[in-house]
Amino acid sequence: MAIIEIVVVMLVLALVWSGIRIVRPVEQGHIERLGKYKCSAEEGFHWIIPIVERMIKVNITENMVDIEPQKIITKDDLNADVDAVVYYKVKDSYKAIYKADDYRSQIVSLARTTLRDVIGQMTLSSANSERIKLNKKLETELDKHTNTWGIDIIHVELQRIEPPADVQESMNKVVKAEKDMVSAKDFATATETKADGEKRADIKRAEGIKQSAILEAEGTAKAIREIAHAEAEKIKVVNQSIQTNFRNEAQLFKKLETTERSLMNSSKIVLDPHSSITNVISDMSGVVPLPKSKPKSRQYLDQDKKK
Repeated sequence: MAIIEIVVVMLVLALVWSGIRIVRPVEQGHIERLGKYKCSAEEGFHWIIPIVERMIKVNITENMVDIEPQKIITKDDLNADVDAVVYYKVKDSYKAIYKADDYRSQIVSLARTTLRDVIGQMTLSSANSERIKLNKKLETELDKHTNTWGIDIIHVELQRIEPPADVQESMNKVVKAEKDMVSAKDFATATETKADGEKRADIKRAEGIKQSAILEAEGTAKAIREIAHAEAEKIKVVNQSIQTNFRNEAQLFKKLETTERSLMNSSKIVLDPHSSITNVISDMSGVVPLPKSKPKSRQYLDQDKKK
């Protein structure tokens, strides 16, 4: 009996242990009972009835699938080796389980088909030069088909689009020739720009020299004008002084000449008994009179009369 009890306890413990399920934060679980969907299980501890129930876990974080290289014929009839990677995320785990048999492998197959359809309508050069647009177009096409599976296509990245070796060599030569042509044009433009710059610099220097000479000439002319003006003012003052002196002397000479003619013509002059003949003549001629002498005595006057 003791052995049977131990066995029963161990079976019960094994049964309990086998029904324990732990759902991580990056997962979402779905419980089925006897093949029928029962409920969803969020993160944390869960217990299911062994054998009767089962739990399916789905990773709901961002995932990546690699699209193996494949040969695609482009619009210009070239065979190109193309491979890509697809980043996706399960946004509805219920649809991912019950709307698609194996969504991961189906994404790979759908991506390969979409790559052939899209790149087959493009030339090789346009496919290489327009990768950003091509990636966006592939993402849109894939997302449109995987939406019913509860899958969100986050990004599609073309890793390689390579033509055959001989075509690649020819394309490299064309690219090199185009780069050489662009380099030659850039060199010619740079040389022309340098020449234009030197020409403008020479013109600026010539204009500077010209302006400097003009300013120097203007300064010299201004200084000469100022000196000439000062000399003219000096000459004007001297001329005014000469003219004044000349007028004074002319007036004096005229008075003397008038006096002389008066005396020569025996003109009569009425004398004031209180002034001398010298003062009268001086007044007539405009000459400053001599200082008056002291009057002589009566005796001397009589002697002068006798003489």
